[in-house]
Amino acid sequence: MSFKFEKLIIWQKSMEFGEEIFKLSQNFPKDEAFNLTSQIRRASDSVALNISEGSILQSKPEFKKILGYAIRSLAETVTCLYKAKNRNYISEFEFLKIYNECYNLMNQVIAFRNQLKE
Repeated sequence: MSFKFEKLIIWQKSMEFGEEIFKLSQNFPKDEAFNLTSQIRRASDSVALNISEGSILQSKPEFKKILGYAIRSLAETVTCLYKAKNRNYISEFEFLKIYNECYNLMNQVIAFRNQLKE
C-alpha cells in the first residue's frame, strides 16, 4: 500500500531537497536557530508537504493551486539561500549547487502542474 503522492517524482525529489537543506543549515550559526535556520527548513519542507497535501482528495484545480504554494516555497528557499550566502554561512559553490537544484525542481513542479487536466 502507498499514498498516491509517494509515486510522484516531484514529491520524491522535494523530500530529498528538504533533507539537503536540513544538512546545509546545520552549519548555520546557533544565533540563527529561530531565524534563518528555521525559515529555510520550513520553506524547503513545505514543498513536499504541499505536494502531498494537494494530491489527496483534491480537485485538479485545487491541486494546481496547492502546487503553486510549493513553487512559492521554493522561491522562499532561494531567498533564504541568498541570505545565507550574503551572511557567509554558505560558500558560492554551495549556493550555486542548491540554487540550481531548486530551479530544476521548480521547473519540474511547474511542468507537472501544467499537464494536469481540469
